[in-house]
Amino acid sequence: MRLPAALDRRTLLRAGSLVLLLGAQQIARGAQVLAVRLWPASDYTRVTVESDGALKARHFMISNPPRLVVDIEGIDLLPSLRELVGKLSPDDPNIAGIRAAQNAPEVVRLVIDLKQPIAPQVFHLDPVAAYRYRLVMDLYPTHPPDPLEQLITQRLRELDAASERAAALLGIETARTGSARPDAPDDDPLGALIAERENGRSAGAAPAPGTGQSVATNTGAARPATAGKRPVTAARQTDRLIIVALDAGHGGEDPGAIGPGGTREKDVVLAIAKRLRDRINATRVNGNAMRAYMTRDGDYFVPLRVRVEKAQRVQADLFVSIHADAFYTPRPQGASVYALSTRGATSAAAQWMANKENDSDLVGGLNVRAQDATVQRALLDMSTTAQIKDSLQFGNALLGEVGRVGRLHKPRVEQANFAVLRAPDIPSVLVETAFISNPDEEKRLRDPAYQAELAEALLRGIVNYFSQNPPLARSRQV
Repeated sequence: MRLPAALDRRTLLRAGSLVLLLGAQQIARGAQVLAVRLWPASDYTRVTVESDGALKARHFMISNPPRLVVDIEGIDLLPSLRELVGKLSPDDPNIAGIRAAQNAPEVVRLVIDLKQPIAPQVFHLDPVAAYRYRLVMDLYPTHPPDPLEQLITQRLRELDAASERAAALLGIETARTGSARPDAPDDDPLGALIAERENGRSAGAAPAPGTGQSVATNTGAARPATAGKRPVTAARQTDRLIIVALDAGHGGEDPGAIGPGGTREKDVVLAIAKRLRDRINATRVNGNAMRAYMTRDGDYFVPLRVRVEKAQRVQADLFVSIHADAFYTPRPQGASVYALSTRGATSAAAQWMANKENDSDLVGGLNVRAQDATVQRALLDMSTTAQIKDSLQFGNALLGEVGRVGRLHKPRVEQANFAVLRAPDIPSVLVETAFISNPDEEKRLRDPAYQAELAEALLRGIVNYFSQNPPLARSRQV
């Protein structure tokens, strides 16, 4: 029997309203959690919840004991959220424990127990690269580790280990004291701080990176953190520690390029950087000892600006950013070296490469609201002609050595506006060790023997540069 037309319309309207209500409810329940990730580091720990739709979250702190509480709306407690508990490492420097519970209908509460006071940053990221929507919780210690202090601590541990080995060889059991350690030259801020510690005096307070204050200690050694042109006077031989900042590209949320065999750029460049670090630490140039400082020594994301600030904080003499190139097709191969340019790129390929590397902050997950655009512009504006000239000279020294262990993609140092090379007072280069998108070069990059060859080549380039350009005495603040 056919229903009246009016009834048909009422039925359709009610059915449509029901569909709309169900749709609205489904949207409210909304996003599905695709993945949860946890990235521990001494600088900060990152917790990420990735979903197929944007998540709304509110957070607050509880001081005693310190906890971060995050209420995530629009989802129910899922097994994937409970996985966060299993991902927590006991040696995480910032997180003691994680709990997840259904706090209210469609509201999941995360309680993160903290090992120390932290300043949290909770923010959202829109889809980019292979990621969908991300809810990010960055846990920054309120008293963050200082790069210079980290470098000093590392050196002290090595000196202690060397003393113990020497004592063991002599069959002498000695107390671990600094009395047997030689004092460093007076114009070396790292050595002077070590000497101060050994004499029982406390080191001077250090300004936070990026504040624009002078990097100084109570020994008087200083170099402005963001200003100050490199001296253009003739270089003179000095007897002091040479510090080389090694920057392993990408990390954490940002895997970098991925080869056809699944090799991740962030992994191979970290392995190469660690091999180079060990070689630098065992090398002297014209009587000067060298020390490597790594902007990241694990799998975590470091913003490009922070990498520059870390190198400035330790008063690095050189900055080497290590990467593995990639292209849309597997054909290109060979290594390249890049320096900064403030007047446009030297080629379309160099500009493309700079754009790609500068996008690392977007993929890695930068909290844009927390960044100071004025500082970014100032860093570029203060990049001097002298610094770029030194960078080109340093890049040529590296290019000649890298070309001995593999093919070169470009026979000369290219230039473009790379954000990570904007240290106005440090010669800085970016090395693309090979094309990870090329199957043959991907295989070589995974090979520990080839990684060792690359590290040796980079070391020779560094030594050659300093042989021709002895390090200048670090400036003093009067």
